[in-house]
Amino acid sequence: MSRRVFAIFALALLPTLAAAAPLSPDQLLQRIRSERAAEVSAMQTREQAFVAQRGERAQLLAKARAALHTQKAEAERLKAEFDRQEAELAKQEAQLAQRVGHLGELFGVVRQSAGDVAGQWQDSLLNAQYPERLQRLKALAESRTLPSAEDLDGYWMLLLEDLTASGRVEQLQLPVVAADGTRREQSVLRVGTFSAFSEAAFLSYDADAGELLAPPRQPSGAGRVEDYLHSSEALSNLPIDPSRGTLLAQLQRQPTLWDRLQQGGLVGWLIVALGLVGLLLATWRMVFLARVGAGVKAQVRTLSVPRDDNPLGRVIGVLGPRPQLADLETLELKLDEAILLETPPLEKGQSLLKLLCAVAPLLGLLGTVTGMIVTFQAITQGGGGDSRLMAEGISQALVTTVLGLVVAIPLLFLHSLLASRSKGLIQLLEQQSAGLIALHLSGAPRRD
Repeated sequence: MSRRVFAIFALALLPTLAAAAPLSPDQLLQRIRSERAAEVSAMQTREQAFVAQRGERAQLLAKARAALHTQKAEAERLKAEFDRQEAELAKQEAQLAQRVGHLGELFGVVRQSAGDVAGQWQDSLLNAQYPERLQRLKALAESRTLPSAEDLDGYWMLLLEDLTASGRVEQLQLPVVAADGTRREQSVLRVGTFSAFSEAAFLSYDADAGELLAPPRQPSGAGRVEDYLHSSEALSNLPIDPSRGTLLAQLQRQPTLWDRLQQGGLVGWLIVALGLVGLLLATWRMVFLARVGAGVKAQVRTLSVPRDDNPLGRVIGVLGPRPQLADLETLELKLDEAILLETPPLEKGQSLLKLLCAVAPLLGLLGTVTGMIVTFQAITQGGGGDSRLMAEGISQALVTTVLGLVVAIPLLFLHSLLASRSKGLIQLLEQQSAGLIALHLSGAPRRD
């Protein structure tokens, strides 16, 4: 042991010895001995200190063992308490499940009832006044937890509010979307859940937008609404929609005359064009015959003075002031020729009008056939399950038939009227011509 310590010290002192001045063997041995004595003294001091602290370390170990024992006891106690609490929790959960089972059906009925009421109130006019009630009903119907007492009380209050508001007629300030798309606050008269009116229009409720709309097509009776708003009487008449907006919605879907014309397609527009041509032709000929008839009547009153502005005057002018009665056949032929010359202008346009009367129904039949072709094509391509695919062809088939008849029937009456008037004027010319010849043959003076 001493040799090993000595070797260690020698190795440690080698750098010092190398750096210091060289020592003699006695001096080196003396230094090693003194340093070894110092090291031994230090080791003894440390050993004495360790021995002195041995009791203290033993006390600390005893305290740690006592604390460990205490903690183990506490852990045992807590484990026992945890087991007891877990058993109590299982017992309480079983009791809760039992009690919830009794109330589960009640809460299920409440949720179902809230969903049904939300569906019934989806299109109600009251949503414009109470916009938040649908959200509350949907939240209650879609809830996955048991509703609280406040939720049940709020649901009950919603039902009472709806029942009360359904029986009131009140005037409110609500936003209204006009037919042109502008949105502004207006004074709205609400009659329960049936109808809503502004000062100038019937209003409908749009469930998707959640707003009141003023439809572009308004039924009759808007003046009565204004009279009601400005009436000071206790009782007053007011039109309402018992269908709660269904009739007003049907009115918006009802096609107008312009829509019907567009449904007729190209054939329908051709029929309308022919009808307008026939109407203009008949009007022109009616005016012409009326003017000719007035001129002939005026000429009848003054037969002695024939004029060239009417057919009768031109026919009388053929005789001249002193007709040659010896050649009666020639005179009759001249009168017949004059009448024949006046006949075409009086019957002008009647053949064309008659042709239009015959063509209009045929074009309607053509539109019917083309419309049925379109319908059968839609059935072939998409099947017969969707009626909207066949609506275009059926509309064209029916509308063109109606247009053809609507055009042909009035034109037929107009043609008959024109024919009768022109025929009456021609008969009047023949009658007056025969009368003039008789007067000249008898030698009687001409009377006005």
